[in-house]
Amino acid sequence: MKNLILGTAGHIDHGKTSLVKSLTGIDTDCLPEEKARGITIELGFAGLDLPGGIHFGIVDVPGHERFVRTMVAGVGGMDLVMLVIAADEGVMPQTREHLEICQLLGVRKGLVALTKSDLVDPDWLDLVVEEVREFLAGSFLEEAPVIPVSSKTGSGIELLRNELGLIACGLEPKRSEGPYRLPVDRVFTLAGFGTVVTGTLLSGTVSLGDEAEILPSALPCRIRGIQAHGAKVETGEAGSRLALNLQGVDHYQVRRGDVVVPKGIYRTTRIVDVYLNHLASAPRSLKHRSGLRLHSSTYEVAATVILFDRTALAPGESAYAQLRLARPVLLLNGDPFVLRTSSPSATVAGGRILDPSPPGRRRRSLEALKLLRNLSAGTESGIVAGMVSGSLLSGITHTEIISRSGILSRRLEAALANLLATGEIVQVVRDPKKYLSRESFSALCDLLVEVMNSYFAQNPLKEGISKEELKTKIPTRSDGRFFTPCLAALEKEGRVIAEREYVRLVGRKAGGETAETDIRQRIRLELEKGGNEPPFLNDICKLLQIPEKQAVEHLALLASAGEAVRVKSDIFYRPEPLARMEEILTNYLLEKGEISPAEFREISGLSRKFMIPVLEYFDSKKVTIRLGDKRILRRK
Repeated sequence: MKNLILGTAGHIDHGKTSLVKSLTGIDTDCLPEEKARGITIELGFAGLDLPGGIHFGIVDVPGHERFVRTMVAGVGGMDLVMLVIAADEGVMPQTREHLEICQLLGVRKGLVALTKSDLVDPDWLDLVVEEVREFLAGSFLEEAPVIPVSSKTGSGIELLRNELGLIACGLEPKRSEGPYRLPVDRVFTLAGFGTVVTGTLLSGTVSLGDEAEILPSALPCRIRGIQAHGAKVETGEAGSRLALNLQGVDHYQVRRGDVVVPKGIYRTTRIVDVYLNHLASAPRSLKHRSGLRLHSSTYEVAATVILFDRTALAPGESAYAQLRLARPVLLLNGDPFVLRTSSPSATVAGGRILDPSPPGRRRRSLEALKLLRNLSAGTESGIVAGMVSGSLLSGITHTEIISRSGILSRRLEAALANLLATGEIVQVVRDPKKYLSRESFSALCDLLVEVMNSYFAQNPLKEGISKEELKTKIPTRSDGRFFTPCLAALEKEGRVIAEREYVRLVGRKAGGETAETDIRQRIRLELEKGGNEPPFLNDICKLLQIPEKQAVEHLALLASAGEAVRVKSDIFYRPEPLARMEEILTNYLLEKGEISPAEFREISGLSRKFMIPVLEYFDSKKVTIRLGDKRILRRK
């Protein structure tokens, strides 16, 4: 069965509710005051089955100007609209506003029912039809059927049913894949059941026993029962009018504008980037930072309009903008919305959501406008590329893309695969999947190289920088897990070499300029002059008048080059004297078997401040083994 939502629209007292009753046999005015006053105050609902397996869930909206906010809540899920115009009155103020609202909210199909046609003669009816055609020129109903009907006599009702069936055949039902989303338009309680909410299921399927939550309050609940078109069902499908019996919440905790969604899938927002259309009929320009009321699905929330590239938007113009909301709501990419003034109440603008959770953007930023143009391109690859690019150096997870875009998982995988294949985006974390744009990934790699250049400029004698230290230079707004893929990319490009715990730049040699080389040569000479008793570290610093840090760096370079040997933290030898002493010591031990410190001092000629460090050095090099105060040869 194809499930579609048919909504009414039109001026007060033009016969919308009577027409719905003629089509379905259901009186959608249920409130006592509606029956007493003869006007619709709240949304009304009915069902209509047509041949060919078509079912319409009908939403009957109020026509009075005081209840336009209620009318907007009913338009959100419409697949087609039945614009009702009374033949004896013609086009009226709410006829115009309702049509504009439907157009702004993305309704694209429908027809016109000329009610009360029995009250006018044929000539007058022809004039009204002509007036309606002029009124509809340029709108989405420009080519729509205009059908004279009478709820009183039944004239034209069967033709209206047939036309609705023909239009329904060409409509695509709402998508049943992906997470479900049901904006709440009514809340009530039933004895023995508890809290019941109704609404139009915009996407996905919802089943008995599903764990759900109510946004924006994030109240957890469970689907205890489902009714579709007045009958109990196990599963509710997208495009259906549903009543959900919720377990775990009280009716006073839920209100119109809340949304029933799967637990943990979606997140709310207070800032959205949009493409904004200012109605040509608006009385004045829309200024930067204007305060308006946003309506989308069944939401209504105060919003401040931030214009990116101008100070005001003239009637009839369109622009990219940002809306800052007074409280969190659930909005996804592609969701339509309407903006209305509070006093006087009037519809002035509308559009669609581009990014429901945008990063910070600067006004008049060409980069921001470019990103928004990508998001408005309409293709799923373009939307995903725009979101990844807009995340800058922070990156964006697979889950975030789903929650912000509303793109089905299967189709999102196809879009991501295409973007990864072309290199437009890079997957930087495997689990959970996280992505950067090619530009952001390259910028992060370049940043690491800049950090290394700066580090080596300050530490010219260092051969490399530790991986751990370099990793700390990843910006805090990024993710430390980005370091490994960036380092791998730099190695692949031949820009750095990673060796064990260190990273060095390709083509760079430690040692610095000529002056530094000269210092190192002078240190080597001082060690040579010292022979068996070279100068201590602090003596080298005094002799050369250099700081200890610089002296240590040069000695480390000499040691790595095999031109010096570290015996103790402040004692360095040239290799030759140590080799001679090792030979003397080994020969003595081969002959005598053991040696005391005093005996070693006698054969080496070393003073006590050098003798003990040198003996401990030979122990560490596994030439000797200490046994009490004696030493023996470790190897024969």
